[in-house]
Amino acid sequence: MDGIVTMQRIIVSNAKGGSGKSTIATNLASHLARNKKVSLFDYDPQGSSMHWLRLRDKERSLIHSVAAHRKSMNAVATEAFQLRVPANTDHVICDTPAAMNKQDLAQLVQNADVILIPVCPSPIDIHVATRFIGDLLIIGKARAHNVSIGVIANRVRTNTIMYKKLVQFLKSLSIPFVAAFRDTQHYHRAAEVGAGVNELPGFSRFRDDTQWEALVRWLDDAPVAPELLARASAQMLSYRDAAEGKALWKRLRS
Repeated sequence: MDGIVTMQRIIVSNAKGGSGKSTIATNLASHLARNKKVSLFDYDPQGSSMHWLRLRDKERSLIHSVAAHRKSMNAVATEAFQLRVPANTDHVICDTPAAMNKQDLAQLVQNADVILIPVCPSPIDIHVATRFIGDLLIIGKARAHNVSIGVIANRVRTNTIMYKKLVQFLKSLSIPFVAAFRDTQHYHRAAEVGAGVNELPGFSRFRDDTQWEALVRWLDDAPVAPELLARASAQMLSYRDAAEGKALWKRLRS
C-alpha cells in the first residue's frame, strides 16, 4: 500500500478456558517473528504467555512482551496499549482471559483487526464457542467494526467422529475456518523451552509448520466479508434463542 506499513492487531480469544489460547498466541508469535516485528500482549491473569517468553532463549527470534493483565481492558489500558508498541511493529498478538464482561468484550472488538477463536473438538467446547461468536457479533458488533473473525480447530485428530462434527459446526456458521492444528506432544516440548513448534529441531516439525502456514496466509489477506458476518449474526440469534439451536446441538451430540 504505497510503502505504508500497517500494524495488524490479532486477538486470540474464547470464552472457554483450556481451548489453547496461549498455545495459539505464543506459536503464532514465534512463527511470525521469523521475518516480522511482533509484540505479544498477555491479558490473562494466569500469565501463561509471559511465562513462555521468560523461558525463551535470547538467540531465538525477538518477540516484544507486555504483561497487559496488570491493567484492566479499559480506556487507560487501551492508551497504554498504543504507547507501548515498538515502532514499526508488524503484528500485535493479544492472549486474552476466558471470562470477560460485556464492556471488556466490546473493548476487545474495538481494538482488533482480527479475532482468532480456537475451538477443541468436544460438545462443550462447540457450545461455548457458539455463544462466544454470537456475543462478538451481537454485543461486540464485530461486523460494524469490520473485524475479521477466524475459527481454529485446535488439538484435533482428523480421523475421529468428533472432529468431523466440529468441521460441520464451523461450516454452518459462515465464519472462516482458517486452520486445524493436530494433537501432538510437540507443543508441550516447545512450551517447555519458550519456543514455537516451528523452532523445534528435526524433520518432525515440518508437518506442524505446514499447518501454521495456512493460518499465516489467511492473516496476510485479513479477509473482511460483511455479508458473511451479517448472515452469521442472524444465525447466532437463532442458535441462542430459537428451537433450531437446540436441534443443532442435539445433532452434534448424537
